[in-house]
Amino acid sequence: MALLLVFGTISCTTKPENQSSNNMMPPVAKKITKELTIHGDTRVDPYFWLNQRENPEVISYLTAENDFLKEGMKRTETFQEELYQEMRSRIKEDDNSVPYLKNGYYYYTRFETESEYPFYCRKKESLEADEEVMVNVNNLAEGHEYCAVGGLKVSPNNLLALYAEDTIGRRIYSLKFKNLETGEMLEDELASVTGNAVWAADNKTIFYSKQDSQTLRSFQIYRHELGTSPDEDKLIYEEKDETFTCYVTKTKSEQYILIASNSTLTDEYHYLPANEPTSDFKVIHPRERGIEYSVNHAGDKFYIRTNWQAENFRLMSALPGKTTKEHWEEVIPHRKDVLLEGTSLFKDFLVLDERKGGLTHLRIIRWDGQMDTYLPFEEAAYMAYTSGNPEYDSQKLRYGYQSMTTPTSTYEYDMVTGEKVLLKEREVLGGFDRKDYKTDRIFATADDGTKVPISLVYHKNTPLDGTSPTLLYGYGSYGNSLDPYFSTARLSLLNKGFVYAVAHIRGGEEMGRYWYEEGKLLNKKNTFTDFIACGEHMIAQKYAAPDQLYAMGGSAGGLLMGAVVNMRPELWAGVVASVPFVDVITTMLDESIPLTTGEYDEWGNPNDPEYYTYIKSYSPYDQVEAKAYPPMLVTTGLHDSQVQYWEPAKWVAKLRDLKTDDNPLYLHTNMDAGHGGASGRFRALKEVAMEYSFFLDLAGKI
Repeated sequence: MALLLVFGTISCTTKPENQSSNNMMPPVAKKITKELTIHGDTRVDPYFWLNQRENPEVISYLTAENDFLKEGMKRTETFQEELYQEMRSRIKEDDNSVPYLKNGYYYYTRFETESEYPFYCRKKESLEADEEVMVNVNNLAEGHEYCAVGGLKVSPNNLLALYAEDTIGRRIYSLKFKNLETGEMLEDELASVTGNAVWAADNKTIFYSKQDSQTLRSFQIYRHELGTSPDEDKLIYEEKDETFTCYVTKTKSEQYILIASNSTLTDEYHYLPANEPTSDFKVIHPRERGIEYSVNHAGDKFYIRTNWQAENFRLMSALPGKTTKEHWEEVIPHRKDVLLEGTSLFKDFLVLDERKGGLTHLRIIRWDGQMDTYLPFEEAAYMAYTSGNPEYDSQKLRYGYQSMTTPTSTYEYDMVTGEKVLLKEREVLGGFDRKDYKTDRIFATADDGTKVPISLVYHKNTPLDGTSPTLLYGYGSYGNSLDPYFSTARLSLLNKGFVYAVAHIRGGEEMGRYWYEEGKLLNKKNTFTDFIACGEHMIAQKYAAPDQLYAMGGSAGGLLMGAVVNMRPELWAGVVASVPFVDVITTMLDESIPLTTGEYDEWGNPNDPEYYTYIKSYSPYDQVEAKAYPPMLVTTGLHDSQVQYWEPAKWVAKLRDLKTDDNPLYLHTNMDAGHGGASGRFRALKEVAMEYSFFLDLAGKI
């Protein structure tokens, strides 16, 4: 591959007066032309300079964009605050999660009134016992604009805890350790790590993963012993293939520590007895391209979920010491119409998370063969999932359920007696009544005849006569299924007459593994045409007014937004693209950017001429043209490590330079956060209020 880079001179552009409907002129990005010639094609990038995160001019430009947004949406400021307060008022501020039992303690999280962050707590043996606060994230967040805490793990003897803390938002953590008896912090601190760690059985040895300092690829596993210097930590495993990442985990039995090494299409696991932390890891099955598998252990066997000779996955078992695929024995066979998404292992029961016809199902099987049944779910569109089942010797299954009209609910099902108990349904304040809302499931027909599911929800008083505004949400990448979940914030849209719909487009796995295969690599455009077909179907079925169809997506869903506004700009009355992956060619050619090398099997490697041509044909940044675009709000985070902030910044600059309309175009950069936006349960609602206000203003609902 021959690359030719040509840098031209700076040329400032001016904007015609009719390009902005605001009194304030939009920021002008200086143009420093960069040309890249690859496969004989010369690609001009006028805004490449925006990738200089430390450049004061870049910060000034992003700040100017934020000011332009604030001025442009000034008339909605009061409404945004009212909307924020409305959404916040539905949240029960002093709330607890449902406790779960593990190793003699009940664990739960709770919030106090006004607290942004959780308290991680436990009680010994009984819920009537005194509370122990293990970690108060509110204290850790003091003095920081951003704070994320995760990976909390308690040692096997229940005396120590480790947790990971990030105060920047770039997924670079510090591992910290606490004595739960005395409340004192240990001197041990492991800086600049991924936050992924597990305890060995000796209560003093920790295995943890580290990332490459530039790409942030998790590629090394270290062993640390409490009381020793991190400089003495031993490198246990290094993933040298740049298309793979690795991490450590523990089996449900707690008997084995696993090193997982994963790429898009291939997996490899190594195992080590948890009570032998200084012995050598052994491979489960050596990597073979195209063979995906995951591992758990219970009883005396490993259980392996794999796509080996099984597109929709099957479940196998193997004995320790005989773990390569020639020793695998089939437990659950492959089925063409059912995707096996996960398993939960109990002493007497096997529980399967399955997906059929786009919906999730929970199947319970007795190991002795005396029972094989599905839990019944009645709504047309819903999501169900196993959760919080750490105890192996239990006959009770903990699972979650929610739909677009049913708040998040936690159930406990007795697998022996069949008794089902609702442990908790998320309380929604402010007079919420699920009977006021309706949910439907319909199917659009894609260009090639494929039926694409759509889940939707609306207030019972919203007319379905082609006059209502509709927000269509989509993702469609990485095989991630977008299930119909409940949202308290979304009620503000529904109460103001919006229909809200989720397009289950190809690229996810809603309809099985093939659904993913048909929405990736050289089939990626199916994702975009499916979404357009869903939008057109919403109009045809009169769920949406023809001039009131809005669209929203984030990350890879932001790529979706960029593609569909290029392909069918007139279809959308307004678009919000959150942290959008829009400059696909530049990113996939730069191996120094986090995630790039591991994404070749998702998007294709543009160093290959066939993939370069195909990616360029849909890459939103490359396909911007001199034409009218819908009103757009684009959001990003300065410290985003998954989609670098400069992708949306460059995209907005190029759109401003070429678009021929006077519709609003805004860029919002959270200067203190990363890919997930603001931290804290209330701060995040500020950004949601801004996005919803953008739509409601366009729809004339303010």
